[in-house]
Amino acid sequence: MTEPRPTFVSSAGRRCLELVAFIGSLVRFLWSAARTLFRRGFPYRIVVLQVYEIGLKSLPLTAVAAFAIGVVLALQTLVMLRKFGAIHYVAVVVGLSVIKELGPVVTALMVAGRAGSGISAEIGSMKVTRQIDALQVLAVDPLQYLVATRILACVIAVPLLAALSDLLGILGGALVAVTSGGVPPATYYETTLYYVTLGGLLTGLAKTLVFGLIIGTTAAFYGFATEGGTSGVGRATTTTVVTSSLMIFITDVIMTQILVSVGF
Repeated sequence: MTEPRPTFVSSAGRRCLELVAFIGSLVRFLWSAARTLFRRGFPYRIVVLQVYEIGLKSLPLTAVAAFAIGVVLALQTLVMLRKFGAIHYVAVVVGLSVIKELGPVVTALMVAGRAGSGISAEIGSMKVTRQIDALQVLAVDPLQYLVATRILACVIAVPLLAALSDLLGILGGALVAVTSGGVPPATYYETTLYYVTLGGLLTGLAKTLVFGLIIGTTAAFYGFATEGGTSGVGRATTTTVVTSSLMIFITDVIMTQILVSVGF
């Protein structure tokens, strides 16, 4: 007679299978939407409008977050660098940290919280009120009109916001270094230009392309899966933010390891 397996083992196995099934569903959903990009009559006007909704309207939130991170990072770094008499290297720490890691990740999280939840709520509301069915009756492909346009807009908007976040984060660090650390502005500027290279900047922006893809796909996926009326819309938006944030962190770890291993 065989002994029963521990409950936690079977539970862990079930969770792994559910994760694999979810990733597979997400990839199939993305592929179905991506194929509509090459059909005639793609609504690029909707993409422009969504870039405005996702990018420009998220700008104040991401700008404040990026500037605050640069200020806090410089304040914390100055405490340590003063002990070694290397205050001017605060520009190196702030610049590299912001362009390679903090700028892209924080921007993606802000967009996921604001725009990702909005996309999910919009599509979810259309789903529960049967507006998506009405689009199909009118021979409008919902995957093209609602999903592909928003995913493409996220892929465009997130890198643009991240580039601006990098600049504001560096400016926040410069403000602290000049006013509190006594670093000459010219020294901070020259040190930043020397250590913050174009390759490092492009490395961080490459991450944001994937982050934008994750945000747009996850938000649209949960929007289309919405059930249960208005309460279902609320659950979809919450799940969108949580899932996309976790996927951003996990993807960031994987991409950082890959980029480090190839020398970036």
